[in-house]
Amino acid sequence: MIRRLQFHTPLKRISSVHHRLFHSTTTNYSDYNTPCPPSPATTPDPLTPVNPSHLLRVCTILYQQQDSPESRLHTSLSRCDFDLTHEFFLQICNKFPYSWKPVYKFHKFSQTQTFNHTPVTVNKMLDVVGKSRNIDLLWDLINEIGHSRLVTDKTYKIAIKTLASAREMKKCVEFFHVMNGFGYGYNLGTLNKVIETLCGCKLAEEAKHIVLKLKEWIKPDGFTYKCLIRGFCDVGDLVEASKIWNVMVDEGFDVDIDGVEKMMETLFKTNRFDEAMKLFQSIDDLGLSTYKLVIHWMCKKGKLGHARKVFDEMRERGIQPDCTILGSLIYGFLSNGRIREAYNIAESIERPDISVYHGLIKGLLRLKKANEATNVFREMIRRGCEPTMHTYVMLLQGHLGKRGRKGDDPLINFDTIFVGGLVKAGKSLEASKYVERVMNRGVEVPRFDYNKFLHYYSNEEGVVMFDVMSKKLREVGLFDLGDIFERYGQKMATREKRRDRSNSQIVT
Repeated sequence: MIRRLQFHTPLKRISSVHHRLFHSTTTNYSDYNTPCPPSPATTPDPLTPVNPSHLLRVCTILYQQQDSPESRLHTSLSRCDFDLTHEFFLQICNKFPYSWKPVYKFHKFSQTQTFNHTPVTVNKMLDVVGKSRNIDLLWDLINEIGHSRLVTDKTYKIAIKTLASAREMKKCVEFFHVMNGFGYGYNLGTLNKVIETLCGCKLAEEAKHIVLKLKEWIKPDGFTYKCLIRGFCDVGDLVEASKIWNVMVDEGFDVDIDGVEKMMETLFKTNRFDEAMKLFQSIDDLGLSTYKLVIHWMCKKGKLGHARKVFDEMRERGIQPDCTILGSLIYGFLSNGRIREAYNIAESIERPDISVYHGLIKGLLRLKKANEATNVFREMIRRGCEPTMHTYVMLLQGHLGKRGRKGDDPLINFDTIFVGGLVKAGKSLEASKYVERVMNRGVEVPRFDYNKFLHYYSNEEGVVMFDVMSKKLREVGLFDLGDIFERYGQKMATREKRRDRSNSQIVT
């Protein structure tokens, strides 16, 4: 039985929820038989390494002569002694990821050689043209690829995503008709993959338009509607999400628990706490994932009393909490200054995972207890729980502040270290912009990006740098920071060894 819930909103028709744990409506794409015409025999070359000097020479010619007459460009390329393989073509596309002209000119040259495209190469070229927003050329290539019988589901996703981003809605719908003319047919599985891609890129309105316009030829199923609901929730449009939900229920499809939880999460994110709880209370058969979501947001919003009630209700139903729920409760207790209770929960867990340690670290940092948070960091390492990048970022922000440390000593001036890392990573333009913003004291100093800082030094040079840095930090009395950077350097060293070992195995 389906009942409708009325929230205190101006919506004419609000979402309904099926009061049980529904069977998943996830689509099995293997059930769809796409009538794709057979592709010509295009056996890819065995993967052979591309000569870097040949690649550089060809890229230089393509860049310098991209506006030259086609005959002159082809003559220059013909004089280069290089092996035109599929891997070489892909590398050319990688060198010009947002510039259609060099890639397209090279494609025209490849047609004069003994080179046959594969679906991988044409999709890569289509992706470059799409990113450069050359819609006219994209449309020409779509027809060319269709004639060549090289269309795949990825072709659909790349083309429709580009057209939808450019608001070419008529072409989005026409694309399916054109592909049908080439013999690929109207296929629900392909449509669902396209809709899922669009909703994942926050193009829910465009996805809805395509579904409605193609409804005469492709009837949507539960998975189609589920993607649309998630897409509208991701962009915060609960009105449209509710409308899709109602249409889905009216057509006889069950809304599974994932759709319910997505709607609840969006209500929490938009501070509609009461409506989220009404939706939660309307579900008869609750599972662990739903309790986990509600307890997490209650603790995040500081509603610890409500969180305890929901937690007790979950235990009464015979559902045992996992480490993620306990980690949320630990953070909630610490945020409210109830340190002893938080530690009691943590100590009662036989095998704590990283979510428990993150709850402790995040809560202690909120109480300005960076030293205790670092002790938790040491304990998690001692017990064999490997920290993630998020762990290091939290600790650095706790010790140095979200805007980073600025001091006279260049050894601990993180602006200097960050800019140096940008330059060494080849990001000189980003480094210049950062320095300009910092030097202009008339504006607020930009927030220091610890993720970029750690990312740009996650290499062999970073291993040495973090080791030296940890020693210097200890010299000035920053022992906790020294331990954090030393551990991160050790992690990078281990990763480099694994890479070297895997590379040597490939070579042998």
